[in-house]
Amino acid sequence: MRAGTMADLPAIAEIYAHYVLGTVATFEMRTPDVAEWRRRFAAITAAGLPFLVAEEDGRVAGYAYCSPWKTRPAYRHTVENSIYLAPWALGRGLGGNLLDELLSACRARDLREVIAVIADTGDQSSPALHRSRGFTDAGRLRHVGHKHDRWIDTVLMQLSLHPGEKHAGKEVVHAREEAVHAGKEAVHAGKEAAHAGEKEVADAGMGKVGGAL
Repeated sequence: MRAGTMADLPAIAEIYAHYVLGTVATFEMRTPDVAEWRRRFAAITAAGLPFLVAEEDGRVAGYAYCSPWKTRPAYRHTVENSIYLAPWALGRGLGGNLLDELLSACRARDLREVIAVIADTGDQSSPALHRSRGFTDAGRLRHVGHKHDRWIDTVLMQLSLHPGEKHAGKEVVHAREEAVHAGKEAVHAGKEAAHAGEKEVADAGMGKVGGAL
């Protein structure tokens, strides 16, 4: 496993063309050429996102990358992952190795959520691979794709890379709420003390006036 380079793009374009033309694993209908792959690669790496390649005997056997889940800035900590293997490299565990390295790279970049969008072709190998790495089912979009004369669902799967931090965040919020509550009680106690003090002064004043009379 290593970082991808521009030199890998012809092989990557060839691998991807197999899935565009012969499968419904991707919803693209036309194969991107190498120039388009250069544009995509440049955009992914310029965004600081990982683009990895698996090699066997000097050949590109597969690749994996992350792209922004959405373009609006509040989504900036969430990415979508993509993994493709050369047909001759299937069944060798490379998909799992690529996914492991990709998730490690995402953690190193302080990303938080990874979304997998998987075309429901009936083949459970991709969902099973993602579940084995901790992804959970996040939903299904029905009949959103039409390719090769068939309607296709997509399955959404999601992995939280820092679940402990979310829990810790809830504890911090709870502690803050308790502190606010304690502060309110202190203010209430202070008001009661002030009221008692005013009453004592008033009572003392009335005694003096009565004595003066």
